[in-house]
Amino acid sequence: MKKNIHPTYYPDATVICACGNTWTTGATEKVIRTDVCSACHPFFTGEQRIVDTAGQVERFMRRLERKVELTEPEGA
Repeated sequence: MKKNIHPTYYPDATVICACGNTWTTGATEKVIRTDVCSACHPFFTGEQRIVDTAGQVERFMRRLERKVELTEPEGA
């Protein structure tokens, strides 16, 4: 086996979520930043919230509005 090819393992790596939740885990990076976690993800919270990444929901809504406009009959 080759020596010195594995990354450094940090048994006390800190994970920081955008909601402010933090916890410690083992990882190859000292600090990990994430957008959603089990404390704020809609699946775990039961909250009907849309997690919009890079405006995808907004683009979908614009396409949906255009489709509705095209399918409406004249004079409606």
